[in-house]
Amino acid sequence: MSLISVDLRSRTPIFEQIVTCVEELVLRGIMKPDEQLPSVRSLASELGINPNTIQKAYAELENRGIIYSLNARGSFVSSEIGELRERSRAQLLKTVKENFQEALKRKISKSDIEALLNEVWGDKDDTNS
Repeated sequence: MSLISVDLRSRTPIFEQIVTCVEELVLRGIMKPDEQLPSVRSLASELGINPNTIQKAYAELENRGIIYSLNARGSFVSSEIGELRERSRAQLLKTVKENFQEALKRKISKSDIEALLNEVWGDKDDTNS
């Protein structure tokens, strides 16, 4: 059974859901560099969708540098995902900063933000793992 899933009732196109799902699995380290993805045919069969949709998603993932394909062997997670992780991290930090700036404009106190951070982080170690 594949880790890749889609919501057939969602308004988000299925190929975009697949792209997002694979990207998240890679960013979280669930899918490892050089790990093989399910074949187009097997994933289409498992998800009950058209193989062309899977092919479109895989093509987009390849364009983004998240996966690579080998003729007659399949598609694999790129071993060069460090750049993807850094771009994702930079975008997330930018969004957090913008939200902090908005909170400041709306006069949300620093102690409220700290309480929220403590609620989310709890006793977790502050490491970059």
